[in-house]
Amino acid sequence: MNSDPVELSFKLELENRHRRWRTVKDRLFGWAMAVGGISVIITIVMIFFYLFYVVLPMLGSAKIEFGTSYDIPVERSEIAHLSLDEYAEVGFLITNNGFYKFFDANTGEVLKDGIIARGHASSVVAVAAGAPIHRSVILALADGTAVIVRPDYAVSYPNDKRKIAPSLTYPLGPTPINLGLDDSDRLTRVAVQTNSEETTIVAITDNNEMILTHVTVEKSFSGDDDEVSVTHSELPRVDFQVHMLLIDVAQRELFVASSTGQINYFDILNKAEAKLVDVVNALTNGNELTTLESLSGGISILVGDSSGAIAQWFPVRDENNNFSLQKVRSFPAFDFPVQNIVPEFFRKGFVATDAAGNVGLFHTTAGRELLVENLSTEPLRDLAISPRADAILALTSSGEVQKHTVHNEHPEVSWNSIWGKVWYESRSGPEYVWQSSSASSDFEPKFSLTPLTFGTLKASFYAMLFAIPLAILGAIYTAYFMTAKMRNIVKPSIEIMAALPTVILGFLAGLWLAPLIEQHLAGVFISFIAIPTSFLLASAVAENLPASLRKYCREGWEAALLLPVVCFGVWAALALSQPIEIAFFDGSLPQWLSQELGISYDQRNSLVVGMAIGFAVIPTIFSISEDAIFGVPRHLTSGSLALGATPWQTVIGVVILTASPGIFSAVMIGLGRAVGETMIVLMATGNTPIMDVNIFQGFRALSANIAVEMPESEVNSTHFRVLFLAALVLFLVTFIVNTVAEIVRQRLRVKYSNL
Repeated sequence: MNSDPVELSFKLELENRHRRWRTVKDRLFGWAMAVGGISVIITIVMIFFYLFYVVLPMLGSAKIEFGTSYDIPVERSEIAHLSLDEYAEVGFLITNNGFYKFFDANTGEVLKDGIIARGHASSVVAVAAGAPIHRSVILALADGTAVIVRPDYAVSYPNDKRKIAPSLTYPLGPTPINLGLDDSDRLTRVAVQTNSEETTIVAITDNNEMILTHVTVEKSFSGDDDEVSVTHSELPRVDFQVHMLLIDVAQRELFVASSTGQINYFDILNKAEAKLVDVVNALTNGNELTTLESLSGGISILVGDSSGAIAQWFPVRDENNNFSLQKVRSFPAFDFPVQNIVPEFFRKGFVATDAAGNVGLFHTTAGRELLVENLSTEPLRDLAISPRADAILALTSSGEVQKHTVHNEHPEVSWNSIWGKVWYESRSGPEYVWQSSSASSDFEPKFSLTPLTFGTLKASFYAMLFAIPLAILGAIYTAYFMTAKMRNIVKPSIEIMAALPTVILGFLAGLWLAPLIEQHLAGVFISFIAIPTSFLLASAVAENLPASLRKYCREGWEAALLLPVVCFGVWAALALSQPIEIAFFDGSLPQWLSQELGISYDQRNSLVVGMAIGFAVIPTIFSISEDAIFGVPRHLTSGSLALGATPWQTVIGVVILTASPGIFSAVMIGLGRAVGETMIVLMATGNTPIMDVNIFQGFRALSANIAVEMPESEVNSTHFRVLFLAALVLFLVTFIVNTVAEIVRQRLRVKYSNL
């Protein structure tokens, strides 16, 4: 029967139209997939570049930019003290004969001047400054008295323009303080530290006697004058000519040094009875001591010598709770003798100069020289740094004052301070420490990412140790041995577990699981024996059941029948926990571990986190592994069974090998999930950045640290950028792990593609 030509033509047209539309859809879908894939790649690259963009400023080098130079007219004397205000706009100087001047730091124009201790005929014999943060300067007079002054800067904003009004104040009043010297003694050197409550002064006489003057101020709340109390005490005599004196900012320690580098370290906490703590020789090879300064915070001292080297020393406590002065690190700074060391106000950095006009920027925690640059053809006699460490004033030997701008935003960062062991102040030795903040501005930031990286790896290790066996063995059983009906129930149920919010898992782990494990720690370990034993007993019972009952235990449904057995094993382990702990571990296994084996136990520890993260990771590993195993062609398994292999031999020799690329991908994806886990780690650990492989100790991971500290960090600060560096490290580790995993997966696929 012939077809109607019109009808045939219509059908052909419909087929052609359908084919064209199908081609269009295929192309649209292909373009959509390409755009989506490229968008994902672009997003990942943009994330990387953004993280690197935030981190990049930490990698920049320090710079000093020349600003201006000028001469300041100073009559009949030389400058004995030089300083800058917070905004580096007003300079302050004191001369050797007691005159002071405030001047414009940019032009040298004198803003205010005068004489200190006006009306006293005594001449100034010594000038010394206290900690930069307190801005106090002492002028010792020839009659055995002293005056303490402090420059103050009142800041106002008339017409929205900053105006600084400098003034000279007297913290203890304008009347000179008696230093307790005999009439026959002549004062040669003096040191001071002061705060709002007390002042400590140490004076040296020409016969090498040291007198400590302690001034306390009790505030009056009734409106009367404050009550000032002054006491004097004689310090132990030293066996050398005193070359330099230094009091720490807390007024608890005194350092007395000779020109040859011998330093006597005194404890002056009890002002009436000072104690000699230690004596050290800070110099070798016949070098001479050229400068001695206290680092910000007052814990460390900086020793400069005639060889151009600078060393950091601070007291270290030993096992017997005794202190000794230890050399922590040194900086081979210059080729000429060190002339000045000026510490920064709030950071553990300092500026130093040598006899050839070179200026260097250094940071002690980072342990590195940031910059050395020649600023003058002649020696720089004095140096001052602004409180914000963004400008310096330099006084040349000819009397010229130079102002320079300093760019040194992130001196704390170095490879060693981020990844290496650092000997921090008040520590007994080099350590890996993360401690980014403190209530005190004198705090030494500790930015080591090593304990955080260790914590991340520790969390991932215990999580994968818990998750991999359960997830993969469960996937093998579900895909290969379980009936289709039960598989359709089990697989979706486990996959739904992946939708559980990790904050809920962390909440349960921290508030329910952690106390439960601590109370039944022995039962947790017993369960590793009790559950397999209960399986064996259940198998033995099943094998010996009558045939009439065994027919109800159909193949592929064994897991359902073993659920009560698992519950019984867990119950039995927990029930035996307390009796066993009472019988063998004095009633408490955690306490026994601590007392007998020295293994400390924290309630929120790695064991708890491993179980919690493992529970969160299991669905991912299980689902991908199960799909890979279930996708193994049936002709491979049938051929293996037909050749006489048992089901388990088939699983091990054929199924797992064929599915190994998928299983490996599942493990790597699960590992990536564990590495980046945040909320469970945050809520189920002590969140302490310690390095301890002990499974009963907590830790802090990179991701949890970012979540905790990022909201509190100052934008663009070193702390802020180091947190972004932690994020970059986490990103790179995840990227590298996934890349290696994909390479291995492809090789496994090629290797077993012929099966």
